Amino acid sequence: NEEVEINKHLFEWVIENLCKNAVDAMSGVGDIWVSLNRISPNRIAIDIADNGKGISKSQQRKIFQPGFSTKKRGWGLGLTLARRIIENYHEGRLFVKESELGKGTTFRIILRG
Repeated sequence: NEEVEINKHLFEWVIENLCKNAVDAMSGVGDIWVSLNRISPNRIAIDIADNGKGISKSQQRKIFQPGFSTKKRGWGLGLTLARRIIENYHEGRLFVKESELGKGTTFRIILRG
């Protein structure tokens, strides 16, 4: 049993945003995996992985910047806000754990727990 203190509504929004991005990256067809693991005595990792188009190294450096988007719609604020919610409200980290073009991407959230 793992327990972490979170703001339920903000945290739900982060997970929903990451999953919606994954669905977009797969053009609506593919797999999404969400896993929760204890990575140290006081750290929990939540990985959200997809088998979508992947993110290039140059894009990985920009994806958390306000206004950056690979989509035709939207403001390019989803990942910026998601990172702020994890870092500022939950004292955690959100980053691209790994990504390979044509194979998929894994985002990782690390929380104290």
